[in-house]
Amino acid sequence: MPSRLRTSNSDPSPLKQGLDELCTLFDPQSTTDPIQIVRRFERSADREVVGFCAAALAFGRVSSVMQSIERLVAIMGPRPADYVRRFDPRREAPRFRGLVHRWIREADLVALLWLLKQMLDASGSIEGFFVEGFDRAEPDLAKALERFSARALALDLTQAYGRVPKRPGVAYFFSRPSSGGACKRLNLFLRWMVRNDALDLGVWTRVPAAALVVPLDTHVIRVGKCLGLTRYTSPGWKMAQEITSSLRALDPADPVKYDFAICHLGMMNGCGFSRPQRDAQCPLRGACRPGARRRLRSPRPSARPKNVR
Repeated sequence: MPSRLRTSNSDPSPLKQGLDELCTLFDPQSTTDPIQIVRRFERSADREVVGFCAAALAFGRVSSVMQSIERLVAIMGPRPADYVRRFDPRREAPRFRGLVHRWIREADLVALLWLLKQMLDASGSIEGFFVEGFDRAEPDLAKALERFSARALALDLTQAYGRVPKRPGVAYFFSRPSSGGACKRLNLFLRWMVRNDALDLGVWTRVPAAALVVPLDTHVIRVGKCLGLTRYTSPGWKMAQEITSSLRALDPADPVKYDFAICHLGMMNGCGFSRPQRDAQCPLRGACRPGARRRLRSPRPSARPKNVR
């Protein structure tokens, strides 16, 4: 557990001071995280493809997530972007036999790579496909994500599924803010691609870090509530937006830089929000503002399954 941070009552922004220092206390290379698999690849095109697949599968137990990503990467080989560009669903489908991740089945992963191939064919890269629906004048990526997912799912799926199900499993990888969900995995992928530091990869150059939205998980939710970053009690897009807006007030150019430190503070049980320990073990003690805002409920996500993010 990191030692308690030194905050001063005379500091006009003890929360920013505390979070900035907290960012220096966690080693991004010391944790088991899907981004470490992405980092093994040197070419930007490979990092983009592997990054999307890794973020798409980043739900469930960490050990299961890592295993599923490793199995998919093994199929794609040492140059994943080249593999995707040559991808033929019918030819490659037998190689995916037995590769499942929770409710995601072989055909859904085949469909994912087939959609990525169509993006690369149409726009040169996933970034190219994404920015065709991105407007720098918009305050964050909500509408860009909406357009990206809608356009992705409008691409051909028959080559992967044959008869396309009414609710194809691949749709889980392309969530939309309008569903109410937080789009956690898409926001995680975007953080990896856009930010460029010791943690994130900086593969993309046409989307500013200022527009990113925090990838919302249980740890960010708990710490965010304790720090008064959100009024909302239930997870969803509104909560993700509000936490990001609060962090943007601390760093307008790079609000999501705090995500990793906040998440790992929660993972290490340093935050005592709604727990008997309260702030006894929290390195941000003195900056916490629990109950500072009126709490609101986020709209309930409408997409299947119920925990879509």
